[in-house]
Amino acid sequence: MKKFLGTIAAFVLAVTTFAQITVSGIVTDKNNKALQGVTVTLSINGKKERTSLTNTGGAFEFTNVAANSTCKLVTQYVGLQAVTENFTALANRQFSIVMQELAYLLEPLEVKAVRASERSPFTKTDLGKDQIVKLNQGQDIPFLLNQTPSVVVNSDAGNGVGYTGIRIRGTDGTRINVTLNGIPYNDAESQGSFFVDLPDFASSVNSIQVQRGVGTSTNGSGAFGATINMSTNEFNEKAYAEANNSFGSFNTWKNTVKAGTGLVNDHFTFDARLSRVSSDGYIDRAASSLQSFYFSPAYTSKKTSVRLNVFSGKERTYQAWYGVPEALLSTNRTYNPAGTEKAGEPYNNQTDNYQQDHYQLFFNQVLSDNWSLNIASFLTRGKGYYEEYKAEQGFENYGLTNPVIGGDTITNTDLVRDRWLDNYFYGQVFSVQYKKAKDELTVGGSWTKYDGKHYGDVIWANLGIPKDYRYYNLTAYKSDANVYAKWLHQFNPNWNIFTDVQYRRVQHTMNGFKDNPGLLINRKFNFLNPKAGFSYFNNGYRIYASYALAHREPNRDDFEAGATEQPTYETLHDAELGVEKKNRQYSWGATFYYMYYNNQLVLTGKINDVGSYTRINVPSSYRMGVELQGGVVLTNWLNANANVTLSNNKIKSFTEYIDNWDDGKQQAVEHSNTDISFSPAITGSGNITLTPVKNAELSLLSKYVGRQYMDNTQNKARSLDAYYLQDVRAIYTINNMLFKQWNIIFQVNNVFNKKYEPNGYTYAYYYEGALINDNYYYPMAGTNFMLSVNIKL
Repeated sequence: MKKFLGTIAAFVLAVTTFAQITVSGIVTDKNNKALQGVTVTLSINGKKERTSLTNTGGAFEFTNVAANSTCKLVTQYVGLQAVTENFTALANRQFSIVMQELAYLLEPLEVKAVRASERSPFTKTDLGKDQIVKLNQGQDIPFLLNQTPSVVVNSDAGNGVGYTGIRIRGTDGTRINVTLNGIPYNDAESQGSFFVDLPDFASSVNSIQVQRGVGTSTNGSGAFGATINMSTNEFNEKAYAEANNSFGSFNTWKNTVKAGTGLVNDHFTFDARLSRVSSDGYIDRAASSLQSFYFSPAYTSKKTSVRLNVFSGKERTYQAWYGVPEALLSTNRTYNPAGTEKAGEPYNNQTDNYQQDHYQLFFNQVLSDNWSLNIASFLTRGKGYYEEYKAEQGFENYGLTNPVIGGDTITNTDLVRDRWLDNYFYGQVFSVQYKKAKDELTVGGSWTKYDGKHYGDVIWANLGIPKDYRYYNLTAYKSDANVYAKWLHQFNPNWNIFTDVQYRRVQHTMNGFKDNPGLLINRKFNFLNPKAGFSYFNNGYRIYASYALAHREPNRDDFEAGATEQPTYETLHDAELGVEKKNRQYSWGATFYYMYYNNQLVLTGKINDVGSYTRINVPSSYRMGVELQGGVVLTNWLNANANVTLSNNKIKSFTEYIDNWDDGKQQAVEHSNTDISFSPAITGSGNITLTPVKNAELSLLSKYVGRQYMDNTQNKARSLDAYYLQDVRAIYTINNMLFKQWNIIFQVNNVFNKKYEPNGYTYAYYYEGALINDNYYYPMAGTNFMLSVNIKL
């Protein structure tokens, strides 16, 4: 542990001095008219360093550029062809750049509307296409983000395929806003994001931005810890075809074929992908069978683009969501209780089955030199069920009277039931963007509707229940609308201010719950979410500060608290202060954050009106920490980078309720200043990359996660041990041998065969006067591997 922290500290605090030069220039159009508001990006040694906008005279300037560095200067402007200049910084350079008109619009405006730009005062990490390709070997999207700051990932099956989860700064997936091309993805009722329904979606993703904290205004559920924006809408000007195949431990396979036409007749493109992912899983019977496709035709002209995305995911996974009891963790780590209520062999169809179809239609229009518009309409169709064998089920729990057979009253039976979700989620998102040399203004918003059905069928029973008997049938509706305005103003080449305000209105209508069919919910919420901040750029430094206010409505399970115990909304105040320094040899950064919650919803063990454990609003809690990042180029064949988060995550006071099995009551226990569940005080990751020979790359990937508590009592007996992991990845590229390119990736995960559990849950109760902590864990696999062969035709 000390060595790990010492290495990170060395990366973050390294300082080197180099000679500096100036890069400047004038940007004009073909008529020699100066262009203001052109985005100019200077990359040094393959890393994006700084971005500026040209002034009214078309001028830009970058000072203090390290001498002898390899540079790339890119100028971009809506409706004009990007210009790239590659050069070595030997002396001061001044460019005269002429930008030509484009025959087509390539910029994905819908993504710009929801992402934080380089000059925005928010904490973010961007992953480009090249990085995603290295990471994408069949595991789910959370595992692709595992090396980014403040992230902890987990997997029900133990190997990253099937159901997976992600936490960022300790906040779980229900508090992380996820958008696909600017369109909301979070489930409208649970607010979670089920990436298992997007198998191999990463193979179609061109870029990912992770915003930590509240971030900038976006669509869908409120960001209460982070935002994940994924974009697929990149225009491919040239035709391509690829075949990507991976094989690894636990009989894990990923097979992907994708192709695109490139631009046809200067206006049309067609992109398509077909994928299959399967795995037996690390946990017993935790098999996954996943299929997906992606199809995207598009039309583009000089100022207009229209794109249709149609993609779908179908998953069938054997349930592995019950966890391994603590008593078996050391002797049978792969134990799976799912299906074991059936006598003899476990029930072989204890599976989760779901299909999700997405339809997205985008219209982008450049209205003038300064104004642009984008509108997107979408429909997400989801339908599926999970099946389970249940023993000794009481007839009254299914709305039936006890049958009498031969004079004997029968009170229970074994049965198999399917629990269904059947829903439509649809709406529109829009934004209008104004851009000049010193100002960027975005006005946008969205409206969405959710129409969901929840129903359950008994498909088999020993006796007393007819086949396909529907024992509950419930409907739910949710409407969500928001409008926002964002303004970014540049006072001078160094100083920028940012303001952002969003109004959001949410209405829930729920016509009963499975365990409380008579409880009808009709709740409305109105939220005003302002944000403001500044950023400063100079001499390779970026300094920013921001404040954001966010609100969030309860989810479906929270509303089931009962008629007299309805929850209220949550409020978050988020303050961020960051400083970064970059040059050709090293980079470092530090972000300080303070996230104060009012009425945060947490589990306390309290039982509601219908005997369920639901979350309760607690008055005050907070997350406070510092995220440190650093990187250094040691030689032209060796570089390293790392990040570490040190945090303090506390609930100021709450009352825990513990079941007492001796008297059938609950015992109240007061707590103060305890750690928030699943919020480790330290997380970190590191990456050392060597390029020993041409076209070869070797990376040593490390990850550390501190102790996590499974509830909010800070009781070590109900916690997950800290763990350190080491992975190794080797990449070799072969060009122009039979095919255009071979890309071979071999990765060994958990090299030291560490036994660890990143997730779990706990249930405490009193029995015979003693406090019992009943813990369940989700173990991850020991040493395992993946081998990928990617071919570009």
